[in-house]
Amino acid sequence: MKRELKQPALDPESLAPRQGSSYPNAFKGPVEGRSKRALGDALGLTRYGVNLVRLGPGVWSAQRHWHTKEDEFVLVLEGELTLVTDGGEQTLGPGMAAGFPGGQSDGHHLVNRGTVTAAYLEVGDRDPGDEVHYPDVDLFLKSGPDGHVFTNKRGEPY
Repeated sequence: MKRELKQPALDPESLAPRQGSSYPNAFKGPVEGRSKRALGDALGLTRYGVNLVRLGPGVWSAQRHWHTKEDEFVLVLEGELTLVTDGGEQTLGPGMAAGFPGGQSDGHHLVNRGTVTAAYLEVGDRDPGDEVHYPDVDLFLKSGPDGHVFTNKRGEPY
């Protein structure tokens, strides 16, 4: 039986998941099966974000990327995920973590190569000047007066 929780507590399952990605259509395919529940937003956190992310079999966390300013941290909760970085690949299981300091140009993402859904916590700061590089595809996320905008690497908006 589930108990009714009140702030500052939260049952993540009470939040509607965000499916897929805001990437331009050409880059959405591998992340379409991604589901995120924005725990930090629901709890009123403003300095950093916390997401509960679920990846079905074959699904990626994101296009491989790195941030100019934002630190990122992930903690695997369920299943196994392959961490892909410039340095190669390694498997992460429940209880294992990885961190990505902002400004280090080491493209990274997680891939579920297993047969069951995997879950992890994703934590990142909310630096408004952050930009994101995607080394494997013609994609760049830049900061602008109206927030972040996807462009190609020449700076042309999608």
